[in-house]
Amino acid sequence: MRVLVVNVGSSSVKLAFLDADDSLLASTELVGPSGSDLGESLRELVGEHGPPDAVGHRVVHGGETLVAPVVVGAAVTDEIGALTALAPLHQSQALDGIHVATAVLPGVVQVACFDTAFHAGMPSEAATYPLPSEWRQRWPIRRYGFHGLSHAYAARRAPDLIGVPAEDLRVVSCHLGSGASLCATRGGRSFDTTMGFTPLDGLVMASRSGAVDPGLVLWLVGNCDGGLDEVSRGLEERSGLAGLAGGVGDMRDIVTRRRRDDAAAVLAFDVYIHRLAREIAAMTPAIGGLDVLVFTAGVGEHSSEVRADVARRLGYLGTSLDRAANEATEPVDRDISAPGAAVRTVVVEAREDLEIARQARSLLRGLHPPDGTLCR
Repeated sequence: MRVLVVNVGSSSVKLAFLDADDSLLASTELVGPSGSDLGESLRELVGEHGPPDAVGHRVVHGGETLVAPVVVGAAVTDEIGALTALAPLHQSQALDGIHVATAVLPGVVQVACFDTAFHAGMPSEAATYPLPSEWRQRWPIRRYGFHGLSHAYAARRAPDLIGVPAEDLRVVSCHLGSGASLCATRGGRSFDTTMGFTPLDGLVMASRSGAVDPGLVLWLVGNCDGGLDEVSRGLEERSGLAGLAGGVGDMRDIVTRRRRDDAAAVLAFDVYIHRLAREIAAMTPAIGGLDVLVFTAGVGEHSSEVRADVARRLGYLGTSLDRAANEATEPVDRDISAPGAAVRTVVVEAREDLEIARQARSLLRGLHPPDGTLCR
């Protein structure tokens, strides 16, 4: 079954056309595309390679009910749209991608796969907020978690790289891109994650603040001239690395400036590493320890400085890197652990496309369990 994957992120759209054996027929990335750009790219791919059997879409938020891949119809798009307020940088863009792909390929089944689905089975103690019961009963308030497609793939790929069976393997995966989150898995199941009700929670990100004191947010709403709208835009678009480093949220630029002792870049890098190392350590109680640390996505795959600093701070847990392996660039998927390290550290190329294609095929072949849990 050939699957065309439409992966809409907060800052780009990645297209991947996968053959039945998961070989990559073609791929392209559009930065900040309009609907016409996406439509043109889809038509070019289909014109060159023929129509796919299915189109798989990445959707960030599935809420409480969309906890497994689904064939897209009007009811599904309505439900995706209803969750826009919880993922404002992603949800509407995903809908745009679905509408464009449906228009370009009207006879091809469209499948939506959800980042939140991988975390839907987290233990209640990890998913529940300590809020008034009437609030939790009235609204679907819980820690949903995100980047689930990436974390699911990383949790399956890591055992292959170290030659250890996946059963009961304790993994913390670090998805570090424009958005960033951690996931603690054991035996391929999500037990905890850093993002919560929305993708604004958790780690320091390119332009998002990550976790801040809720009392501070309330104070800002009362004191900013623009009120709630200004605070929302500030936390989503002008915080994180961009807020710390003078408007620049690209880790590559920050690392370059840090080497020149630029004070703002040094602070941004140090805050990023502090929060990242702290939260990795905080993931480990949920899975009873740590066997493998995974770095994936743009920063995770390409920044040897980030990996080295994090591993150094977590040395007490057993992380230690081989310098040459860490600084190498090929292959992307590799074990970068120092010989004898108690915790193995690996780099995994982010392949959400493979996870989306796997889920789409599973659904369409009737292999998806009736209880709505994910096939693994």
